[in-house]
Amino acid sequence: MPIDMPPQVRSGDLLHLTRAASPQFARPITVRVIRALTDRHTYHGWLWIDAYQLGPNGDAVARRELYLMPAGARRLASPPAAPPRPAAPRRPTAPSSSAASPRTAPRRTTASRWSPAPPVPPAPPLPTAAPASALPRPATTPSRYHHAGAS
Repeated sequence: MPIDMPPQVRSGDLLHLTRAASPQFARPITVRVIRALTDRHTYHGWLWIDAYQLGPNGDAVARRELYLMPAGARRLASPPAAPPRPAAPRRPTAPSSSAASPRTAPRRTTASRWSPAPPVPPAPPLPTAAPASALPRPATTPSRYHHAGAS
């Protein structure tokens, strides 16, 4: 292969991508290549790929289209091993003694631990509008067209 040709990326390749592959990988990721997207025009030495991003346990977590320099990608033989899980803290055990009385669980009653909520009283009725006939009539005022003293 000539020196100016980028390394070939094929489907199934496992790649560890860091800033050497592209500035977008400030946090390194591991991907499994689905295919190289050769129909897109790129700068010399760069490539578009369709890939699955792998999680810490090696399972695919997202499908992505990535733009990278294959020369900066590190090829992996197998997915990275999952980091070991921290051991659960051990519970202290009671010292065993034949003279000690065994612990018994608290006695359960038939009543529920939770009592039902008290009933909510009904809301008072909303005031209703009185009919127009029951409303007080305003005091009558003389009409502005009616003049006092006119016959």
